[in-house]
Amino acid sequence: MNDTTPLPQPALAGATTPAKPLPKVDAKNAKTAQEFESVFLGQMTQLMMQSVQQDEQFSGGNGEEIFRGVLAEKLGAAMARRGGIGLAPAVLDQILKLQQGQK
Repeated sequence: MNDTTPLPQPALAGATTPAKPLPKVDAKNAKTAQEFESVFLGQMTQLMMQSVQQDEQFSGGNGEEIFRGVLAEKLGAAMARRGGIGLAPAVLDQILKLQQGQK
């Protein structure tokens, strides 16, 4: 197998299936859960971008650092809006349990 071998269809099925939508609840709680997932995904994206080796001749500087941070934040927000990784429903469930006094 080489680097250009396509993945079999079953392996791709999970990657293209969006996470289940948030249940019908208070909009403020749903927004909080989605924002939490957005921040989490942004932080993970930023860490991932830091691991990429950069060309020293055309990379670096404060401007690029700021741009990469903003880009990671926006990518995290976009991923969360499109269903994310399923973190928002779990966070929402915990928010609802806390509000109801459950553990």
